[in-house]
Amino acid sequence: MKISPFKISLVLVIVGMIWTSLIFNETEKAYDSILLKQSNSIEVKTELLGADIGYYKLYMPEFAGEYVFVQILDDDDNVIKEQKINTKMAVGYFDFNENGTYTIKITNIAKNSIDLQVEFGNTNSQKMMPAGIMLLLGALGMMITSYIKIKNYNIAQPEENIS
Repeated sequence: MKISPFKISLVLVIVGMIWTSLIFNETEKAYDSILLKQSNSIEVKTELLGADIGYYKLYMPEFAGEYVFVQILDDDDNVIKEQKINTKMAVGYFDFNENGTYTIKITNIAKNSIDLQVEFGNTNSQKMMPAGIMLLLGALGMMITSYIKIKNYNIAQPEENIS
């Protein structure tokens, strides 16, 4: 059985994707789900270590054009990031440089109550570097082998003088 470079590249991509998802799945995360009334706020806290990239995911299952205001705060209540969100699902990222308890504060600025699901945590992007390199090499290998196959592929043309 001959193993082609395309199949090797495909396996690299699949292993890289699985590795990345396992690393992301093991991260420190905080979850919360609440019915947020008009002009009320919710705070979700999580402990983040080192210097990395944090993330938050907001999901409003029964979205009807409402707005929420999001702030990411550090240990000293300094604002790291603020954003006004008016979509059913939003994902945002922020950088953090030191150990501490980080807080996401979500304020309902709509006129009615909002059902809200929050996920807040660390991406562990530093640990994903080897998996990302594997994914990149696999994707490049697939593109190069596909290009070589397409470049050498000839399409048969019918003869013009058919009687």
